[in-house]
Amino acid sequence: MHDKIRVNAILGLYSGEMYGKYKVYLKTAENLDDLAVFNEIPYQLPMFNIPHYDLIHKIVIYPHRVKKSLDGNADLTHIFSQEETYLLNRIDFKTPKIATCLDIIPLLSEENTQMSMKFLKYSMEGMKKADKIITISDHTKRDIIQHLDIPSEMIETVHLGVDPYFQLMPPVKLQEIRQKYNLPEKFILYVGSEQPRKNFNTVVKAFHSLKEKYNLDEMKLVKVGKPQIGESDRKILFDLLDDLNITSEVFFMDYVPEEDLPAFYNLADLFVYPSLYEGFGLPPLEAMACGTPVVTSNTSSLPEVVGDAGIMVDPLDEEALASAMHRILSDEELQCELRERGISRARDFSWQKTAQKTWKVYQEVLGEY
Repeated sequence: MHDKIRVNAILGLYSGEMYGKYKVYLKTAENLDDLAVFNEIPYQLPMFNIPHYDLIHKIVIYPHRVKKSLDGNADLTHIFSQEETYLLNRIDFKTPKIATCLDIIPLLSEENTQMSMKFLKYSMEGMKKADKIITISDHTKRDIIQHLDIPSEMIETVHLGVDPYFQLMPPVKLQEIRQKYNLPEKFILYVGSEQPRKNFNTVVKAFHSLKEKYNLDEMKLVKVGKPQIGESDRKILFDLLDDLNITSEVFFMDYVPEEDLPAFYNLADLFVYPSLYEGFGLPPLEAMACGTPVVTSNTSSLPEVVGDAGIMVDPLDEEALASAMHRILSDEELQCELRERGISRARDFSWQKTAQKTWKVYQEVLGEY
């Protein structure tokens, strides 16, 4: 083997940012500087939007391009997303193989056609040909074992990290951001899409219940993130706001630059995130790092991430969600307690740790090969 480990890094459509953070922190964490050389193979979208071309692209064109881009002298191949693990069925890699699985959400979706479900199963079962699978939570590890029949010893949990700029911020900066975005004085924050599994409609209903029951006239709801749903689903959401007479109480911001987002968390009275399913769940962790009390789901990976630093409820119970939000808003002592616990808990999750643990998996796989 070379002095430096040479890695073919196959990046998925959504995993490029995670890979970038891993690479940066690998170079800075405890003398791991310059131990690896990465041959980055970015994801390539299909060139044409015509029937069946997407499938042809996945099965034939994209694997051919990946194969041509491989470093023939590499020691290791790391596929950074479960969406591309089908490549393990299409390419005879001549190195040990690692696959990262963020979640198996598409495989569990009830919206799949029979054809798309077959391809998803085929794609993700490519993981069985990896020498090691890295997953980002113990919950996703259990899902992989249950739904793909992959043995536990093949899977290593490596949690994601929270960026260091998610932290407590000075009042002057916070006031600047409040004015820049015209944010209300008192608000509950939600960060994420409006996809069904994110359960934002329940947030809206719980917010309405909170205001009705406890006369919180000044409290607003701020939602940050692109919708990621179709026009018909968006109409259902806005009809709901109209029916509840709270359209003017909910602020939608499709895009907030990464450098401004920590201020949103800092300014919020609490953060709410009743997602139905997460492979990990970064937003609650970001909120905790900023000292913002968190209400989240008692399902999927979220208890694993939040621990005892937030209040967890059944995400389908809007009254329980409203009650949990009121409990925090009405209790300053609880707010302080959750703030302290959250900041402490967030320190357990860093990109340095992610990089170090991933590096150990590399060493383990290369030692066994």
